Formats: sequence, C-alpha cells, structure tokens
Amino acid sequence: MGRMATALATMMSLPAVPLAPHATPLDELTRLRPALGPGCPRLWMKRDDLLSFGLGGNKVRKMQTVAAEALAAGADTLVTCGGVQSNHARVTAAAGAALGLRVVLVLNGEAPDPPTGNLRLDRLFGAELRLVSTRSERAAVMASIGGELTAAGRRPFVVPLGASTATGAIGFARGLEELAAAKLRPDVIVHASSSGGTQAGMLAGCALFGLRARVVGISADEPRTGLTGTVAALLAEMAGRLGVRAASLGADDIEVDDSHVGEGYGIPTDGSSEALELTARTEGILLDPVYTAKAMAGLIARVRAGELRPDDTVLFWHTGGAIGFFA
Repeated sequence: MGRMATALATMMSLPAVPLAPHATPLDELTRLRPALGPGCPRLWMKRDDLLSFGLGGNKVRKMQTVAAEALAAGADTLVTCGGVQSNHARVTAAAGAALGLRVVLVLNGEAPDPPTGNLRLDRLFGAELRLVSTRSERAAVMASIGGELTAAGRRPFVVPLGASTATGAIGFARGLEELAAAKLRPDVIVHASSSGGTQAGMLAGCALFGLRARVVGISADEPRTGLTGTVAALLAEMAGRLGVRAASLGADDIEVDDSHVGEGYGIPTDGSSEALELTARTEGILLDPVYTAKAMAGLIARVRAGELRPDDTVLFWHTGGAIGFFA
C-alpha cells in the first residue's frame, strides 16, 4: 500500500461520532449558469446546508471528529466560542444535546432580545451562554470557564473557534469521500473560508481521494496572508498525524481570495447581496449573508472576468449558515 493510501486508511479509521451519516446532494445549477452569460462554466453545488443534523453546515462535519476526541478524553462539558450568531456555536450546542454533554458558549456581540437565529437555537439546544463584548475577550473567558469547571469536578473540553483544529479539518476531509463516490470531477471548487479548517480539510480530502480540483477559498473576513498561514499550519499538523508530507495534502496549493471581505465580518457587500439574490431567484437556494454569499460573489466575479472557462466544471461547496439570514 502506498503512503497516500495508508494515510487515507488512517484518516478514515479515526474515531468519529455519526451525527450526520447521510451524504448531501450534488445539484447542478442549470438556471444560474445562463444568468451569468454564455461564458459561464458548468456549475454544481454541494449542499452541506442540508446535512441532517443541527440544521446543517460545514461545522457538522468537523464536530463529528471533534466530539469523538472529546468523548475519548472523558469530557462531560464542551466549551467553545464565537459571535452571537455563530454557526459553530449552534452545532456545538446541538452536539452536546445529542451526546448528553453540557455545553458552555462564550459569545461576543450584542444579543438580540428576544433571541433570534442561531442564538435562539443555542438556547433551545440547552447551551449555557456567557456573553462578552469583543472577540479579544473570548479566549481568556474560555480558559477561565475551563478552570472553574475543573475546580468543580467537571471534565471540560475546550473547542477552539470554528472547530478549526487538525481533528476538525480531518472531519471535513472525510466528507470528500462523498464527492469521490459521486464521480463528479470538478476542475475548481469554490467555498467560503474563515477560520481555515474547512479549506485545510478540502485540500487534504481532494489529495487523499484523488480529486485533482483547484480549491479556492473566498475569505469572509480574514486577510489572505493570515488565512493562508492558518491553513498551512493545519495541513502540516494533519500531515504529521497521517504520516505524509504537508505538500502531498495540498500545502503548496493554498489559494485564498480576500477581495470580497468588504468592510468586514458579517457586513454584506454589493457583490454578496447580488449573489444571494441571484442564487435565490434562479435556483430557489438560500445562501447566508456572512459566508456563502461572499463566496458566491467570488465565483461570479471569476466567471465575469473570464477566469473560468466555459468547458470547466465548477463546484460551489455550500457550507450552510442560512439561519443567519433570519437573524
């Protein structure tokens, strides 16, 4: 068995909690394509917004391996952080409910009253909320909570922002098996990128399952240089765990586009607003204003610039988060 085959076998044998055991659909975007003109490539969408747990999204794939890691460590409490409308926080809360674990969420931002969107779901799933004013406070508060819980005889497991650890990225990489099994061979995969775990998992999954696609991460908030470094660090850690070189998992092919960030995280741009509306009106598919609308804006900009050829096959990986539309 070759080194990559061994690495794939190792990855697929790692513990995972089957929160969402069903493959998500691959839909061809037959009306969006003509709306973008005769030079538009063939367009497909991977519907991770339809993952069958906790209202879906890419965080579910990560949480399947992260939750298994927490259970193996004997944890009885999950502690994590995010904004008040964090998709990751919502999935962590749902995972805690499904696995019988206490969940404490450290969330920054102004909480709507009454709660809406993901914040309402956090409460419904039974999570305890600790609200802070700024992002910079979250790490210290999480550490403090971990200490409080340990002192009280609990066994906390702290999950970093977005579950973007090597374990979380491996959870996402395992999902590329669905694309390999579907026998769709995209030339380009476009997706939203923020905390780096999804992009690292996408690159590693493509490499391990033999999918020769160019992976383009459209940043929702982070500068290109910083996000590229985060993805590279995750790939290096994944490679160490799987016994291969980071380059063999795509570390030399990290592509981040930060030209659609606009004024910052969660703030729509003209391009993202157009992308959200155009996708809804041609395909009946809802994107979210924070992540996937900006990613679709990046795809549309590439079509209009002639960067993607009409004979290309382009896959847009819908990472979920549409609940944010209702926040």
